[in-house]
Amino acid sequence: MTLPHGPMRPTLGEPPQTGPLPDPGAVDPAVLATLLARHGWVRRGGPSARYGRWTPPEGTDPGVSLLVPAGDGFDDAVELLTDAVTALARSASPSARAILLALAVPGDELQWHRDLAAPAGAPAPGAAPWDDTERLRHAARAMLAAGAKAGRTRAAYFGARLDAWAGDFLDRVLVVAAGPGLTAYTPAPEGRAAVTTLVRALEALRDAVDYRRVSGGGEAFENAVQSGVSRELVESVQDLVRGATAGRFTVAWSAAAGTPGGFGDRRIAVEFSPGDLPALAEAADLLERIEPAVAVTLVGLVVRLKRADPAGPGSVRLRVLGGAEVDEVKVRLPDPAYRIAAEAHLAGTPVRISGRLERRGGFRRLVRPTGPEPCGLEEAERERLLKTLGEGRSGKDA
Repeated sequence: MTLPHGPMRPTLGEPPQTGPLPDPGAVDPAVLATLLARHGWVRRGGPSARYGRWTPPEGTDPGVSLLVPAGDGFDDAVELLTDAVTALARSASPSARAILLALAVPGDELQWHRDLAAPAGAPAPGAAPWDDTERLRHAARAMLAAGAKAGRTRAAYFGARLDAWAGDFLDRVLVVAAGPGLTAYTPAPEGRAAVTTLVRALEALRDAVDYRRVSGGGEAFENAVQSGVSRELVESVQDLVRGATAGRFTVAWSAAAGTPGGFGDRRIAVEFSPGDLPALAEAADLLERIEPAVAVTLVGLVVRLKRADPAGPGSVRLRVLGGAEVDEVKVRLPDPAYRIAAEAHLAGTPVRISGRLERRGGFRRLVRPTGPEPCGLEEAERERLLKTLGEGRSGKDA
């Protein structure tokens, strides 16, 4: 079951025994023992024994047991680990697949769960089970993207800024839908900045919501920005909770990478309820309002021009090559500046332009522009930027 980090798409209904198994020779017995204990398996035998016999949680798979060596230095360690991995693949215990995935994917395990008012196995009022799975997946994706952006820098509202950065992180996340919940395996330790920031941000948001509900003041939301809270994070929590009786987020740190500094052995679990929605809506509005416009001087390629009057102002779309952490911006230019942009477009020459990125529209619009002016680039640099443009526009309507 060698499962590479791939695009964020759920794998629905795959039984534990399908697919190749983890290489037993690469399995660390201590990691396997940690995962077994985490999922409720019980170890038989004394703490100083060279081997431990593990049985699944009571009632989940009677008669099954795994013999796991205390270390990998024993002659029969690989043979025993092979038997243990094979037994997990055949086990009917619900935790067996999760253990195999954690062995195959060396990352932190993040889980989202929505408690629905409908009885188990029945659709929520007004929604099919597939609808709820999609809602959960959308909330999880947005939450991970918000954590990735906040792990890079703090902002009350990101908009389109750092979309490429968040997309790169999401491409390295494996997501598996299982029952009513969703599990994501994020790369560790290299992806830890996003996950640790997300955990601290959600805990700060939980505290800020509690403060708002008790005191009536919203200043805690503004203070929580320094912990990684953003409008995007708030909206992801709203999506997680809306239509459910509760929404929960939990983290189990990678057994191979260990617990990151500052978290100790405490359990990571944050829960929100529909009663939090009014405070969350207030927080989302506040966080967008307090994020200022950004003064920038950017370099970009003109990829689209449009105007109704041949002698009047027009709109220009620029593919950003530098100066701002967005992929594209729109700017409205008067006639002389529009002609310069058109000439640069025909020549394939980048332009330099200054202005302010407006938060309205997600920082995709440049206002009060100065310029543009064509940029002279060396041929090698120009070819590199044009290649970047082509890659960025792949599959898009430019």
